[in-house]
Amino acid sequence: MDVGAAPLAARKGAPPSLVGRSALLASIEARLAANGSVVLTGPSGIGKTALLEAVGDAAAARGELVLRVAGTETERWVPCSGLAELLDQLPDTLTADLPRERLTGLPAPHPMAATAAAKAAGERALGRSFADRSGMDHVACRLSFRGLLARCAEDRPVLLLVDDAQWVDTESVHAVRYAVRRLGSRGVRAVVAGPWPDGLAAGDGGSTPWAPAPDALHLPVPPLGPDELAEMFDSYGLPVRVVNTLHSDSGGNPFLALALGGAFTDRIPRHWRPAPLPQRVQAVIAERLARLPAQAHETLLMAALAIRPTTDLLCRAGRTEAARDIRRAAVLGLLITEGGGIRFTPPAVGTVLAEAADAQHLARVHRALAAVVPDAAGRARHRALADPGPNAELAHSLVTAAEQAVRQGSHRMAAELYRLAADRSPAEPAAERLEWLVAAAETGANGGLPDLVHQAAEGVLTADATRAQRVRVRLALLDLSGQGLAEMGEVFAAALVDADGDPALLGPLRLRMALGALLNGAPDLAEQEADGALAHAREAGDTATEAKALALRANISLIEGRDDYVRDLELAGRLPEPPLDGQMHTTPRYIAAYCAIAEDRLPEARAELLRMLALVERGSGEEVVHVLRNLSEVAARTGRCREALDFADRAMRIAEQAALSPGPAWYPGALAELAGGSIHRAVALAERGLRASEQENDVIFQARLLHVLGVARMRIGDVRAGVDTLLRIEALGSAPDERGRGMRCPMVLRWHGDLAQGLVALGEIDRAEEVVRTARAAIGDRCRGAAVTGLLDRAEACVLAARGEPDDAVTLLRQAAALFERLGQPLEVGHCLLEQARIERRRRRAGAARKAAADALEIFLRCGARPWAEQARHRLARLDMGLQDGGPAPFGAVAQVTLTEGEQRIAVLVGQGATNQQVANRLFLSVKTVEASLTRIYRKLGIRSRAQLGSLLGSAPPEKGVTLHP
Repeated sequence: MDVGAAPLAARKGAPPSLVGRSALLASIEARLAANGSVVLTGPSGIGKTALLEAVGDAAAARGELVLRVAGTETERWVPCSGLAELLDQLPDTLTADLPRERLTGLPAPHPMAATAAAKAAGERALGRSFADRSGMDHVACRLSFRGLLARCAEDRPVLLLVDDAQWVDTESVHAVRYAVRRLGSRGVRAVVAGPWPDGLAAGDGGSTPWAPAPDALHLPVPPLGPDELAEMFDSYGLPVRVVNTLHSDSGGNPFLALALGGAFTDRIPRHWRPAPLPQRVQAVIAERLARLPAQAHETLLMAALAIRPTTDLLCRAGRTEAARDIRRAAVLGLLITEGGGIRFTPPAVGTVLAEAADAQHLARVHRALAAVVPDAAGRARHRALADPGPNAELAHSLVTAAEQAVRQGSHRMAAELYRLAADRSPAEPAAERLEWLVAAAETGANGGLPDLVHQAAEGVLTADATRAQRVRVRLALLDLSGQGLAEMGEVFAAALVDADGDPALLGPLRLRMALGALLNGAPDLAEQEADGALAHAREAGDTATEAKALALRANISLIEGRDDYVRDLELAGRLPEPPLDGQMHTTPRYIAAYCAIAEDRLPEARAELLRMLALVERGSGEEVVHVLRNLSEVAARTGRCREALDFADRAMRIAEQAALSPGPAWYPGALAELAGGSIHRAVALAERGLRASEQENDVIFQARLLHVLGVARMRIGDVRAGVDTLLRIEALGSAPDERGRGMRCPMVLRWHGDLAQGLVALGEIDRAEEVVRTARAAIGDRCRGAAVTGLLDRAEACVLAARGEPDDAVTLLRQAAALFERLGQPLEVGHCLLEQARIERRRRRAGAARKAAADALEIFLRCGARPWAEQARHRLARLDMGLQDGGPAPFGAVAQVTLTEGEQRIAVLVGQGATNQQVANRLFLSVKTVEASLTRIYRKLGIRSRAQLGSLLGSAPPEKGVTLHP
């Protein structure tokens, strides 16, 4: 049975197994309401059983007769075993006088069969009787079952629930199918669940052999998305970063995620080290692999041994049926294919496959791969894995290949090669082997390989390593922690002991201490540590660390609103550029691009970031995530909404697969969704990112995510919650005297104008005016001509409009729009036009209001800014209907409107043109009830006629507070 139980669930209680399944449940219910049947398909653990239980509970609550049966592999050859289980659940009044001799040709039951126990035993004897008789009457069996269900359907609808249908005996399947086909119009329906049959993929257009009706609706049960899995784990107390990793490892399968998650509950997450594979997961993997033929096993083994497997690579290595084998494995939930690549879910599938093969078998596969992989580093890796003994010459060739991989930015490949070199190195000289283990840890941290990093670090720290080697592997552990440096106090302390007195070691260590202090909201301490790192680097002649320390000082100065960041960047620019070591996001080049974004030099920043992406895109660590997140932000600001979503999606995917801190990846995701995707999705990403950043004590991204979350909440109509969210930014910081510092500079984090607009919407005009005045004082004259000035101008225009000065407000909005136009920020131009439309409409200048809204819509459509375009359409619809706005609203949002489920149904039908009598007939209501409901709907929506309701239904976007479902 497809259950969701796991060790974690057993300790915490039943899992919220229906998270993310509301749309699927609605489709099932709609089909059943139309007297249709449904087939649910998907791999084990995906949640089919939970859906069946929910559908059955809902049907029982409506008074339907619900009959359940679950197939069992050991009983699939027993004829009518499933049918007997269904008959057990029929009312006694129907089965007490069951005429078996006449209807089925079987002997009549013993007189004692009137008792429930004897009756059940007699029903189960059906299977044995059929097995013993050579002349089984299948037709009579089906007619008998159909006749019983027909009698049941006279009183109430009947719902048959069949789980693990692939193991239900054939005769029972035929009986269910016959009854449903004949009685469907009389209220006998079925929901059947099971996997797709072997050799048949869900997209092939075929049908399952156990479908209850030819026209049954086939619904694949999809994996849970990251948001849905995070919601499922909300009650379990796991760190968000761990949950993100669980989604990657499980492929969104709820059972696998729960089973894998159970191993994390008793662990301290500070090192983010993966847990051993639970036995239940091993059992699931074994069960799925057992359903594949031997040739598919061979294909999957080859994929498991390749570092970047693709179907094309497997074909070139001799697996001519690779596409079919991969498709079968995907149907079973063993892997997923994305972007042309293959990824096992969980990754341990590859380990199980490799452990089942002997050494000679593995060597043959590695030699086959060595002949076809396109890169020299990959060929060296496979040749080394095919020759497992110590070999000094081979080890040195692997190191040469690893160094080349580092220069190309392939840190994962480099880490694998360094580890292999250490494994193939003879016992002596030991120093050489330890040095390669250190290099494996360093490159593995930059490539997001926590397993490898911890293994290499353990090998170094338990050996006779030098102080420098011990410090370097601890630096790798620090880099692996990402934004969670606050949790790494023990590692910092041990590294300080080993580095004591050596400036070459203290420089890189104090650089990371400075970054940790900055992330934790202590800019003074961060600057102090950065100064120390700079002094140590200069003493040791370490120009790379010197340049990074200057870049970090510039970053601190910028986010604190000081001008001296320019001088530090100039000093850093005179030094040799640091090598490509996986830390691009700490270099002067990267910080200079970040400063260009803050200064609204967006084309320049974009060009430089794209060049950086070309250098690091072969990697999979933090540097790639940070470059992508800045590219996404630049794209959103410049109106390239599709590009913003793409860059953000890539950043989130890398962060998930490499088990990196999710906050820096989810921030651009939320920002991009706010610009060109879904506002509700933006809220979800911002909330998850905020929780992750709070758990890692990352104040920098807490502030950024609070800003996005506050704006998103205001744009869906919850202005009070949005304002309260923005006000939380001021309280950030690790010490009272530093609270909010680095987040208050309007030039870097531009939340002040949004806060002021929200306060205006709440009627707090004086407070909004004070926010604008304070922000202007903070930026002074140095930001004249910057976008932050336009943001504050727009906020001040809202204040002026609220004070009854519309002419001055419109003048200021036009001034702000002209500034944004010069800076190449079209979404901000459109936002100004929406505000202008609102003000013009309130002073009854409908033509000017309509032109401003139409111009805004044109801009948003050109940029692919879907949420903004929907708000502009809504504004135009209200103007066309002659509706007056109820008051100042930020970002063109409307107030939250909640209709009951019944009101929603009535509104949809009326909006589609149905009369009150037609609505009453359709929904089984009285005409008076419909009329009273319409009165409430009109009042809630602020409209007066059916025509206005139809227009509103056609224009109201899903992001608004009005949510209407047919």
